[in-house]
Amino acid sequence: MSNETILVTGATGKTGRRVLRQLKDRGVPARAASRSGEVRFDWRDRTTWEPALSGVGGVYLVAPDLGSAQAADDIAAFARQAFEAGVRRAVLVSFPDTGAPGLEHAVAAERSLGQAGLEATVLRLRWFFQNFSEDFLHDAVLSGDVRLPAGDGTEAFVDAEDIAAVAVAALTETGHAGATYGLSGPQAMSFADAVAQIADATGRDIRYTPLSPEEYAAEQRAHGVPEEWVQLTVDLYAQIHAGTLASVTDDVEKVLGRRPRAFADYARTAAEAGVWNT
Repeated sequence: MSNETILVTGATGKTGRRVLRQLKDRGVPARAASRSGEVRFDWRDRTTWEPALSGVGGVYLVAPDLGSAQAADDIAAFARQAFEAGVRRAVLVSFPDTGAPGLEHAVAAERSLGQAGLEATVLRLRWFFQNFSEDFLHDAVLSGDVRLPAGDGTEAFVDAEDIAAVAVAALTETGHAGATYGLSGPQAMSFADAVAQIADATGRDIRYTPLSPEEYAAEQRAHGVPEEWVQLTVDLYAQIHAGTLASVTDDVEKVLGRRPRAFADYARTAAEAGVWNT
């Protein structure tokens, strides 16, 4: 791909800001776009699309509510507009093919990129390592008690840095058009395993307490968490409890030529950076 600008949507998110940094580290022109950034981009406001796409050759796409019919419609419309504007390459963040609610809409969104004429790469992601250190579970780790309804189910957690590296490769190198990559870490781990490794890295007493879905939901409501988010997270943890996200893939290694980062290495680096200091 020529040295054209890459548009990075969701540029303030866990993967978006890492994609942005890695592109800039390679000397690739990159444009950060978000709902509140200098370059404004909002999936629900189509008037923001044309200015963001000006002079762009590739796009990194992170859409909220990907499992909804609205998101699928938005992405299909964006893909057509992007191709007409001269964009030729796209990477879309999606979720695993595990039969989750809304999967049919996510698949429709994935297919719409190629149907619009784009050279598209789809990244189907597992839970990020960084969920433990950047919002979401960060406060639970700081409290010393990570209380979740995941039982002893395992998840092939993946490093957001590896996700970004695969995305950058797909945006800047040949051989990835039409590919769907399922990105995972090198091993499936339970939350008890992950929390134990964080405890070891920090030298702190941190434990994992398994809850029933009902107990977890009640605690979340008591903390003022919106009901929609309560139900969403209960469903997500149910998938982990059932083991549907436990499979390990070699796609990170196929693309990058190296093994994906291990959770213990992430935990050690994050602990040294003080992210779990109290």
